[in-house]
Amino acid sequence: MRCAIYGAGSLGTVLGAYLTRNGVSVDLINRNQKHIAALREQGIRITGTVSMNVKPVSALLPEEMTGKYDLIFLMTKQLDNRKTVLFLRDYLAEDGLMVTFQNGIPEDGIAEIIGKERTIGCVVEWGATMTGPGVCELTSAPDSLSFHMGGMEGITEEKLQRVKNVLEKMCPVVLEENLPGARWSKLLINATFSGLGTIMGGTFGSVTGDPDGRELAIRCMKEVIDVGRAAGVTFAPVQGKDIVKLFYWENPVKKVAAKLILPVAMKKHAAIEPSMLQDLKKGKPCEVEAINGVVCQWGKKVHVPTPVNDWIVQTIQQIQEGKETFGADLRRKAPQFF
Repeated sequence: MRCAIYGAGSLGTVLGAYLTRNGVSVDLINRNQKHIAALREQGIRITGTVSMNVKPVSALLPEEMTGKYDLIFLMTKQLDNRKTVLFLRDYLAEDGLMVTFQNGIPEDGIAEIIGKERTIGCVVEWGATMTGPGVCELTSAPDSLSFHMGGMEGITEEKLQRVKNVLEKMCPVVLEENLPGARWSKLLINATFSGLGTIMGGTFGSVTGDPDGRELAIRCMKEVIDVGRAAGVTFAPVQGKDIVKLFYWENPVKKVAAKLILPVAMKKHAAIEPSMLQDLKKGKPCEVEAINGVVCQWGKKVHVPTPVNDWIVQTIQQIQEGKETFGADLRRKAPQFF
């Protein structure tokens, strides 16, 4: 079976390290020439919550791809998804599968190009940061790593099992009958902690460790849940936890309880640095429209206000344009919420 990780950045490189170490033949593909050169010369080095050196590694630039792949793990940002999937379509075997690990809700757009029967969605329940060419830091605790995966119409149990067998070389894989629910649960986490963490210029733990961060976090969570419910979504558990039961509030007592739970619930992922923040630090555009922007778009469709997510999108865009700066002074940035 030929496998490729397309967009082997921080998450893809970590996945590639585990798969390669455990006997899966996989090509790591990225446009970053320095990263690819380092992978070829030195292999993969993983730091953080684990220590791992994997060599040799098969690493390619996109223009060096040849032949057809049975599995393509798509781990790029959604900034130019249609162009990316059209490019990859020529490298996907006739009975091959594309597994998207992207943020937001990307499956429908991908399926329009390659077909629902070849499209699988996978939610990543861990985080990583690229600290240099060929070097990535795993920022989630090893016992908290998991994937939640589901297929679109036409995806058989055999196809899901085929992918599951590969991904389990890294960590547990939960097969989701409720893929939209899993996607919205991950969207809730990303919109809240990636969005606010990016604005604060910190980590997920920066949000939970700051009183104002916690206030905005539970407001953001409530918005996502309200929008999702209005859209007919049943939120899936996250690593066995009912996040709606934990964090949804409609009265002051439940609101206080939700704030108290936040630091405990996110403890194993507190060191995650948002991918949007990583991009902005490198001077690259980030995918806030595919994360918080999705909440805002759906809010308009179902007539649910999303003031916190609207503000997050606007503020991150201002940071990207150089009109605003990172920082934890949330009361200055968003006085209307305090």
